[in-house]
Amino acid sequence: MNLLKKLKASVTTDKKLQIIRSWERFESRFYRNDLDRLAKIFKTDKNGIHYYTQHYQFHLKPLRKKRLNLLEIGVGGYKDPKSGGHSLRMWKAYFPKANIYAVDIYDKKFLEESRIKIFKGSQVDFDFMKNVSLKISELDIIVDDGSHINSHVIDTFKFMFPLLKQNGIYFIEDTQTSYWQKMGGTSEEFNSFNSIMGYFKSLTDGLNYQEFDKPGYKPNYFELNITSIHFYHNLIVIYKGLNNEPSNFMVNNQKPQ
Repeated sequence: MNLLKKLKASVTTDKKLQIIRSWERFESRFYRNDLDRLAKIFKTDKNGIHYYTQHYQFHLKPLRKKRLNLLEIGVGGYKDPKSGGHSLRMWKAYFPKANIYAVDIYDKKFLEESRIKIFKGSQVDFDFMKNVSLKISELDIIVDDGSHINSHVIDTFKFMFPLLKQNGIYFIEDTQTSYWQKMGGTSEEFNSFNSIMGYFKSLTDGLNYQEFDKPGYKPNYFELNITSIHFYHNLIVIYKGLNNEPSNFMVNNQKPQ
């Protein structure tokens, strides 16, 4: 019995992590098409605590076997350099040909592995974010699971969405903070442009800018480049593409004479 204890004590934390990672990779081979199951294997809170993977599966299934670049904002594990990265490993298993990138305010280099690259910096340091996007070259998917502070989420979207490839998809998690005052949200002014939900709800009218009764109207970047917005419990999904479907009635934003 003492020998067994000594053997257990001799296994370092790093070795234990290697064993866990090896087992995760082995088990995940049997469930590559099932994000719900992969989330459980890799112990990411995108399933169980939250209910995101069912929606991710719906939106991302057509892209599963494509060569693409995914950037996730936020790695998890807070200050512990060896903790976090659960969803990054889930994405790697789900997308066999994808490169998985992430940014975090803490140093998470220890969690890097083949096809997973992590940059240290803030999501609202836009010089940093610009450099990250240049190193990645092309962004097909962006997932904001970062600070969840309302102003951070909105400002990050305004900066990063134009850097997303055409036909890319932008996900925003944990939008419940839209209603929390300490995170810059509000449970009183639901249409406030300073809250996550209020801001993204304001973009929905832009889907129909061709129908505005405003002769000579000039659509802005988001009106021209958002083709759909999907709202779920604590999750928003925004599709990028050319929003150029003509009106079936209006001509140049005015009613025909």
